[in-house]
Amino acid sequence: MGSEREDLEIEMETLVGSSQSARKTSPIEIPHNLALSNVSISWTLSRLLERLWKSVKVVIFTVKINLLLPFGPMSIILHYLTKNHGLVFSFSLIGIAPLAERLGYATEQLAFYTGPTVGGLLNATFGNATEMIIAIYALKNGMIRVVQQSLLGSILSNMLLVLGCAFLAGGIVHCEKDQVFNKAAAVVNSGLLLMAVMGLLFPAVLHFTHSEVQYGESEVSLSRFSSCVMLVAYASYLVFQLKSHRNLYSPIDEEERQNEDDLDEVEVPELGQWEAISWLAFLTIWVSILSEYLVNAIEGASDSLNLPVSFISVILLPIVGNAAEHASAIMFAMKDKLDITLGVAIGSSTQISMFVIPFCVVVGWIMGKRMDLNFQLFETATLFITVLVVAFMLQEGTTNYFKGLMLILCYLIVAASFFVHVDPPDGNV
Repeated sequence: MGSEREDLEIEMETLVGSSQSARKTSPIEIPHNLALSNVSISWTLSRLLERLWKSVKVVIFTVKINLLLPFGPMSIILHYLTKNHGLVFSFSLIGIAPLAERLGYATEQLAFYTGPTVGGLLNATFGNATEMIIAIYALKNGMIRVVQQSLLGSILSNMLLVLGCAFLAGGIVHCEKDQVFNKAAAVVNSGLLLMAVMGLLFPAVLHFTHSEVQYGESEVSLSRFSSCVMLVAYASYLVFQLKSHRNLYSPIDEEERQNEDDLDEVEVPELGQWEAISWLAFLTIWVSILSEYLVNAIEGASDSLNLPVSFISVILLPIVGNAAEHASAIMFAMKDKLDITLGVAIGSSTQISMFVIPFCVVVGWIMGKRMDLNFQLFETATLFITVLVVAFMLQEGTTNYFKGLMLILCYLIVAASFFVHVDPPDGNV
């Protein structure tokens, strides 16, 4: 009995001691909760890093054209180590090409969240970001003719080379039929392009016929007034396209989507909405940095490479700047989505002629630069004939590989013309 009582007392002491120790150790639960929160934070951070790595891998490491990305930093290094403007220009030009293509890719990813109509507008806008940035830097340096010729070259490149390659590729893939597109939307864009030709034609004619009230001043005033009118016209076109007549730009797309459900199921975004926006901002900043070195090297490159400045501005710069439109237009044409192809190529030309060019005139006005719409007779005539040729190609609402081949051959004639073209002595340099 005594031993049992002693055992009970020992057990009671053990229980009391354990309860007291439990009371003493109970405050340690707070660090335990903190440990859980730290685990949660580290898990969230690891997820963010994993997502960031996936985004970088998709944008940077999935396309072969990004092998050209190192040429951008190399051009900056060459700018400070050497005085060879030809190399700096060439490396900058090559380095901008993959950035322009990736800008188009990020815009396409963003289009998944904005819808096809707004997506096409974004594609045209950011596809022209390279040209706009180059133009603003050139305008800042007083290189007005480079601004005019590079923007003109971008229009010619989109309308002849980009559209021609898209029609040719689409016609070869779908050689058994004529590809069909929305004729009504093409007619609207053709009308806007003709209005842009009118805006460029009158200042040039006024200058070269010496029929100005104040020589050298009236053409600038007319250009600024016409630019404001063209900006109003482009804003009205956006309302027309995105609000009041949205159905004008979508019927054929909807039919294609109903007939190509399998293809559309495969097309899913690879980037999130904010990831796409972040990449657009980063790529635009990097393009603007390289554009400054590119513009500063143009004149030296013209001397070292023995190429006219007009050929560099009208042909070489736009081909690189239109890399995104080129790839997108051909891809959509091969998928038999001609409406999107026209939205990229013709829509981009419309945006440059009705928005970017007048915008540069207004920016030059603010900067105190005499930027005007007098693109000289040779350039204005080239644009006028190009718009007429493309308008005739689009009037039937169908296309095939032969029309694409004709547009490409027309572009070769234009390129050869600017290779032998120099500004007249009294031109605005």
